[in-house]
Amino acid sequence: MAATRASVYAKPAAGATGFETFSWYFFRITGLLLIFLAIIHLVIMHVSNDVSETSYQFVANRYANPFWRVYDLLLLTLALLHGMNGLRVIVDDYVRGRGWRLAWMSFLGVVTATFWLMGTLTIVSFHAGSAPLGTFFHTLLHLK
Repeated sequence: MAATRASVYAKPAAGATGFETFSWYFFRITGLLLIFLAIIHLVIMHVSNDVSETSYQFVANRYANPFWRVYDLLLLTLALLHGMNGLRVIVDDYVRGRGWRLAWMSFLGVVTATFWLMGTLTIVSFHAGSAPLGTFFHTLLHLK
């Protein structure tokens, strides 16, 4: 039974919509890309550099090169979309009611958009020596 079940999920269903087929390919391609992106990230941030030396100045020096901003933005985008696509598949498989499925899918969409916007805003707006967003969030969190 397990071999039959595995072969059923090894490729998109014959009647799958265009989105489901795209999602199936996207899942596999991003998975492969994320293996390399995550390993490179871990080697640079945790192996070649001492974790205790990872400071604001380290990030500022790294983000002085636009390549690292694009790299981190790509890592953020692919990891977030890959993970949320997996959660979408789980919700689609296990949530039976249309209303509950819509609620969960909407929630996942809002969470995805929120995290992506927060991460992108941080990566794009980071400027060494000034922290306008840091000041904004500090003020927001410490309202009296």
